[in-house]
Amino acid sequence: MFTGIIQSVGKLNKEKNILEIEILDNLFDMAIGDSIAVDGICLTVKEIFQNKFTVDVSEETLKKTTLGVKSNLNQIVNLEPALRVSDRLGGHIVSGHVDGLGTVENIEKLAKSWLLSIKWKNNNFSKYVVNKGSICVNGISLTIAKYEREGEIFTIAIIPHTWHNTNLNKLNIGDIVNLEADALIKYVEKLLLFNKNSNQDFSSNNISSEWLKENGW
Repeated sequence: MFTGIIQSVGKLNKEKNILEIEILDNLFDMAIGDSIAVDGICLTVKEIFQNKFTVDVSEETLKKTTLGVKSNLNQIVNLEPALRVSDRLGGHIVSGHVDGLGTVENIEKLAKSWLLSIKWKNNNFSKYVVNKGSICVNGISLTIAKYEREGEIFTIAIIPHTWHNTNLNKLNIGDIVNLEADALIKYVEKLLLFNKNSNQDFSSNNISSEWLKENGW
């Protein structure tokens, strides 16, 4: 598990299905077999060098995420080691499993922040986009400032620390990003679908949209 709080950035180098990642700043402890979120994708450390590590990447991951393109261009990626039990949950719960891709539609520089607008590619992703809800973009825990359901676009506000210490400042309009929905939303969805489709009697413990509203969801 991760929190979406980026601890370093790295540079990709691809050889067949092995990715070598050079850590550019803020070295952190890691061991062979550790999980590392690379642009929001949970990968396993295969080898460790002085300021580099390698990971195996499946064809499925290269196809379904941005790594397939980025690894061929030696681009910058966000890095976060797995969460320790004793760590603070500074962002939100992130699994490192990409739910879909988004396209950068607009980047607006304000006086003290940036507004980043992203159009999601997967139509099924719209149900996970909630105003003021959490979302993970390239492994970064962010809050949705507003969204347009018809245009399938959501906007996030980026503070200077996040902008300067992640790869968001490398983005251009038209670039593709990894998206992961809030895990809590997906669990609630699963419970609702299970109750709806199940033939069992859940009358004594029924979870519905009305129940969720009454209990602050």
